Amino acid sequence: MKGRPLLRFTTFWLCGSGMACLLTGWTLFWGVVGAMASLPLLIRFMNIRGWSILLLVIAFAGGLIQWEWNDSRNYSTLPAYLHRSTDVIDGLDVQVEGELVSDVQVDGDRAGFEMQISSLRLYEGIDKEVGNQGKINERVIVQVRLMEEQEQHTAASWKRGDKLKLSGSVVLPGEARNFGGFDYRSYLRTQYIHWMVKVKGASSVHASSPEGLGKINILRWTDSARLLLGSAVNRLFPEPHAGYMKGLIIGMAKDIDPGTYSQFSQLGLTHILAISGTHVAVYVTSLLMLLSWLRLTRETALTIVLVLVPAYVLLSGGSPSVIRAGMMSMIGLYMAKRGLARDGIQIISAAALLMLWWNPYFLLNVSFQLSFLVTAGLMIYMPLINSLFDKWPKSLAATASVTVTAQLISFPVTILYFNQFSLLSFVANFLLVSLISAVVLPLGTVAMILSFVWLPLAKLLAWMAIQLNKLTFLSVEWMNSLPGFVMIWPTPSLLWIAAYYVILYVLLYLLHQRSGGDMPKHIHVAEEDTTPLDLSARGAVQKGATLALGFHSSRSVDTQSLNTAKGNDRLQLPAAHAWHAQKVASTPGSLSTLGASIAWPEYASAFTSRGAAFYSEIHMSRTKRWLCGVLAVSFAAGLWWAYQTPRPAGTGVVQFLDIGQGDSTLITTPGGRHILVDGGGTVNFGSNEHSWKTRRDPYEVGAKVVVPLLKKRGIHQLDAVIVTHADQDHAGGLQAVLEQIPVKRFIFNGTTSGKEKFDQLLETAVQRHIPLFAVHQGMTYKPDSETALYFISPERSGPNPTGEVPVHENQNGGSVVFLLEMAGSSMLFTGDMEAATEQNVLYDIQDGSLATSFQQDVQKSGRTVTDSETNIVVPEWMRSVADNGRDHRSSTVVTVPRLQAIDVLKVAHHGSKTSSSEAWLQYWNAKSALISAGVNNTYGHPNPDVMKRLEAVGSQIYRTDQMGEVQMKVKDGEISVRCKLIQNENEGDD
Repeated sequence: MKGRPLLRFTTFWLCGSGMACLLTGWTLFWGVVGAMASLPLLIRFMNIRGWSILLLVIAFAGGLIQWEWNDSRNYSTLPAYLHRSTDVIDGLDVQVEGELVSDVQVDGDRAGFEMQISSLRLYEGIDKEVGNQGKINERVIVQVRLMEEQEQHTAASWKRGDKLKLSGSVVLPGEARNFGGFDYRSYLRTQYIHWMVKVKGASSVHASSPEGLGKINILRWTDSARLLLGSAVNRLFPEPHAGYMKGLIIGMAKDIDPGTYSQFSQLGLTHILAISGTHVAVYVTSLLMLLSWLRLTRETALTIVLVLVPAYVLLSGGSPSVIRAGMMSMIGLYMAKRGLARDGIQIISAAALLMLWWNPYFLLNVSFQLSFLVTAGLMIYMPLINSLFDKWPKSLAATASVTVTAQLISFPVTILYFNQFSLLSFVANFLLVSLISAVVLPLGTVAMILSFVWLPLAKLLAWMAIQLNKLTFLSVEWMNSLPGFVMIWPTPSLLWIAAYYVILYVLLYLLHQRSGGDMPKHIHVAEEDTTPLDLSARGAVQKGATLALGFHSSRSVDTQSLNTAKGNDRLQLPAAHAWHAQKVASTPGSLSTLGASIAWPEYASAFTSRGAAFYSEIHMSRTKRWLCGVLAVSFAAGLWWAYQTPRPAGTGVVQFLDIGQGDSTLITTPGGRHILVDGGGTVNFGSNEHSWKTRRDPYEVGAKVVVPLLKKRGIHQLDAVIVTHADQDHAGGLQAVLEQIPVKRFIFNGTTSGKEKFDQLLETAVQRHIPLFAVHQGMTYKPDSETALYFISPERSGPNPTGEVPVHENQNGGSVVFLLEMAGSSMLFTGDMEAATEQNVLYDIQDGSLATSFQQDVQKSGRTVTDSETNIVVPEWMRSVADNGRDHRSSTVVTVPRLQAIDVLKVAHHGSKTSSSEAWLQYWNAKSALISAGVNNTYGHPNPDVMKRLEAVGSQIYRTDQMGEVQMKVKDGEISVRCKLIQNENEGDD
């Protein structure tokens, strides 16, 4: 394998691992068959011969076999250890012993850490101990709920390596309960963790320091050093600057203010807030510069930095991106020390292969994927993009080239995992990354170190960093305030991502080919390009290393100017270049220049005199011009296609989201309109006097569940948000929705609960210029020709003389109730309506007043939810029922049979006994009933009596607490149902 054998080997290894990761069973078998069948064509295309073919086949098979072998061994040993099934173990009380194997995170009333269990015993009944007395080796997540404020200090005193004995309950990690939702159980499995232990109170945890050789724990020392440095940062910087600088300098991303992190995330700047390759590069370059000032020899300096890089990787937290950068730097330093040629592509291939050998699950890590993709992309794509900035000043051109390349390469992975991309990320990265990495990061680091020596000077430097931080925060906040730049993308397929990179590369390559010679122009050779490290008058230069398969390096020099030194086996530079190399070597900055080339191999082409000359310039033929045009159109069309919200033509979808104890339903009409009914919410029962329990980033169902699901499904905007009433478990999550998703109209019952959070929600709607509609009985909203929402409750109320939104503490009785008729089906949404409201609605239907209210609103169209596409009609079934039931009003409900049963009833109040009366259920006679309730909720929802009444009317019952998200697809009156956790006979694969 000529050229880059390690690159090809690593690529085939990745293909084998990726296939094993994506496919299972027979699909994996046929995938391997297909790969072997296509191998001859691939070999012919790559011009590979002899033993190289066998080596690549071994690489592919090795990646596949290693993944399968590792995955097959990744299972819990608890069921075999306890002789019980997983379902039986889940929730049992246990006493465990083991070792603390991570740092302890204390946040409000919760402390969390990882523990390696060596002993586990079960408790069944009172003081009855059962279980295996043997040894077990199981890694678990421990969550301790702190009961008193002083327990925060107790939990913070636990250190990695401590021996623990604790009592709690062992539970399975949460799984994904919505289609496309985050699967915590699967994530922990990639960390080789299968169980969680939940502990009540720090008093249930007994910790003791290690003894003997157990005290020698590098990671324990590292944690202490990180805490020491973190406390130094806290002394210098107030919040939110302290958390920001700790993330920037030490990699303590969890200490960053959630609001600040969210602002940076929206602009694609989160790579700055966590230790990444940039930080390692600054660290290596700074160390080499310092050592050059100390007049140390070149070999000594390289050796010292080579030893210190692993220390920095550990000190910064050891994320995959840092490990990648550290390994590449160490390989580069070693090769520089040995006088070997350095090839960035070969080095990154070695780093990837070593990391995957150590842990194949790195392949699934977002940080790993982004770090390697962007780094390799800068090496391969940036020489092509450089030519776009030929006329710019060199310093600006280099920064622009790096920014554009990094954004183009990271774009597919960004929308794959985060489903959003800001067009301003190009500007933000161009303006801020250089400022932060080249000024703020060194300034903050020096201030932190000086704080242990001379605090006044450290505070001065910290003050300067704070002023720059304020400028950064203001810039980020201002850019985020500009509307229309954040684009929401549905999750793309892996095939689309692969096509994106291929088309982008070919398109850039064709655009780069312009009239010129077949050979690249003469390129100035800098010190970092030399093969030998003793820069003498003879000098030397590495042979033209290639940065992409089949193309020559931009650092290759005019072949006529090179003479081979036979006795030295080195290539000599012409006199002028040798003199320049000697001059560079004699300056204090030569080591820093070397450091930059080692730590930033991906940026090398951006800082050469003509990095784009890396590729030969060939005259573009007419055929290639046409091909370039076709690819440009295809690229744009592919982006447009990927941006569209996926939906079957002519099909409506009703998605009952599982958001725990609350309600949230997403309705997508056949015409592509999106309506969100309620947004769930997190109910807090704490008081202000227990403020210590408040977590830094508390769980909020709107921000953590609803908004990510909307983005993942490509919901660019919501045509309507309907909040049935102001209770927190229905309206609380909508705050995050209004802040992050464009909304065209906000529909509610016209009242407020008087509580701060709902008033804040209304204020947010007003600030964002979202029209508010107070609906009542008789109003109709028709988003498209096949969909209509008929509002049958609450009843019309008189005007408020104060002009303010009325305050009603009992919101359940005033819930918005509407009948959805879509694509030939009918579904009734009931909010938290109570039995008394149900009786009133039945009265109104039977005596015809409900139909009359619809007719009145037809005459008073100004009081309806209306726009250019909204029509107001009286439902045909309502007219018929009104005629049948007129003049039959009495003190008791006399049920008038409907002409036909509705298809789906959204059961009121999560199945509470205060709703879903027998008369109500008999009247609607629903074919199916949907109950939204939380797993093991404290209210006992759904009530057993309600379940019996639903069964009595013959409704098929769907429950989110048992089935997860329930999706109903509607077309031509037919409804197909699929559930996330339970597969139905009429649904497809999950």
